[in-house]
Amino acid sequence: MRSYAAGPSSTPLLDETIGATFRRAATAFGGNDALVDVASGRRWTYSELAADVDAVAKGLVHAGIQAGDRIGIWAPNCPEWVVVQVATARVGAILVTINPAYRTRELEFALKQSGTRWVFAVRQFKTSEYDRMLSECRSEVPSLEHVVFFDSVEWVHLLSPCTPQDDEMLAERDRELHPSDPVNIQYTSGTTGIPKGATLSHANILNNGFFTTELIGITSRDRLAVPVPFYHCFGMVMANLGCISHGATIVIPSVAFDPEAALLAIERERCTAVYGVPTMFVAMLRAQAVANRDLSTLRTGIMAGSPCPVEVMRRCISEMHMSEVAIAYGMTETSPVSCQTSRHDDLTHRTESVGRAHPHVEIKVIDPDTGETVERGTPGEFCTRGYSVMLGYWGEPSLTAEAIDRDGWMHSGDLAVMQEDGYCAIVGRIKDMVIRGGENIYPREVEEFLFTHPDIEDVQVVGVPDADYGEELCAWVRMRPGAPAVDAVGIAAFADGRLARFKIPRYVIVVEDFPLTVTGKVRKVEMRQRSSELLGLRDSAR
Repeated sequence: MRSYAAGPSSTPLLDETIGATFRRAATAFGGNDALVDVASGRRWTYSELAADVDAVAKGLVHAGIQAGDRIGIWAPNCPEWVVVQVATARVGAILVTINPAYRTRELEFALKQSGTRWVFAVRQFKTSEYDRMLSECRSEVPSLEHVVFFDSVEWVHLLSPCTPQDDEMLAERDRELHPSDPVNIQYTSGTTGIPKGATLSHANILNNGFFTTELIGITSRDRLAVPVPFYHCFGMVMANLGCISHGATIVIPSVAFDPEAALLAIERERCTAVYGVPTMFVAMLRAQAVANRDLSTLRTGIMAGSPCPVEVMRRCISEMHMSEVAIAYGMTETSPVSCQTSRHDDLTHRTESVGRAHPHVEIKVIDPDTGETVERGTPGEFCTRGYSVMLGYWGEPSLTAEAIDRDGWMHSGDLAVMQEDGYCAIVGRIKDMVIRGGENIYPREVEEFLFTHPDIEDVQVVGVPDADYGEELCAWVRMRPGAPAVDAVGIAAFADGRLARFKIPRYVIVVEDFPLTVTGKVRKVEMRQRSSELLGLRDSAR
């Protein structure tokens, strides 16, 4: 059987804009908590949030913001982020979500490439002086007209009552918008080159947020802790729009991920769900061993962003009460989710796969060289097609054509295996695959094995250059608290007879932490570079 599948279509797509969905939720669930900021103690019901969203939307219309204008947001997780997200969607503006870790050069590129007119921002985050960097950029970004800081009089003015004429202009704008209109530009990480602005429509992200939360049974009675960043699809789509489309509550534990703050938020707000990438769940499990918070209200959540180790999933179910936790897989360019397990899947499927095709989405696995769909059980490149595929890379038609083929298939660059039952497993990136002496090695397989070592808490495996075999494996390991450090000899002894010899890492580096992106993804490109330097393999690399 070929590696092709289509998701269910019994529940229809939402054929409306984000603004229309939000207004419907505010009417139906006006008294429900919509947004809670645990750190500041501020909270909004859906009616109260609707009032602030409408005020900012009217202020934008009054200021001359047109449908299609780009408005940037540069801030960590905060309630104002959600207000701006929905308000810009209501007026048809395109929200340019800017990575909080950006520095001046990256910021300037994003603003200039997207032609951003306005930016909403905080003045400072951690050691980053956003106000200074924005000031330095203004002369280089001719499109940038206005910067609004959330602690400024201008922000307060936007929340002030408007005129009846503004009411009518906003209503007229609502009538002009269409679900297929662009509403968001998200810049990819740029680890392999210049960042590209994935352009997403109302239909793209609204439906993806809806179906992602639908599959884990989110309703208006649920409360979702959101420690993942809003600037990324995980936060603004799977969390914010997922909650809004069901009338559920968005709970912000802290401005940036902090495991203790996340656990406190879950306990204090009686959260029923929590999101995170695997490294976040590892950190929360470690913190829970000390804090012992009451997590008994947790039922579900989503682990995504990078491959989920089996042991981490098992511990989330047993120690965090997440009996219905799901795995989701996707990429920014597909809004983001293409595959997901459901809350009814058995433990095996939820620990050994990323689920099946999402509703209204087609998936297939192809031979990267020939483009032919491979037989089930055979590794190949994961591709997806459907409503979720982006409109394109902003201002980059040639790059768009490289990513989306003539038949509408988005090529992910990920290596996947589709099993006979349609469930998919991600076995690595095409570029991450290690070729040692002609043998193809998928780092994910080796990582899963090393996770069974009793003293290893977390592990990442990368390829490093080797003069004899072309590449060798290097394992970065983080030890459990109090456990003795392991070395290559110890790992080899542990793997002897249980793992093929060519898959046993030649090098082992013990670390406290892994290099991560802002979204918590492990930066394997950086790990490969640093491994070569630490091990003195730079000559071999050349």
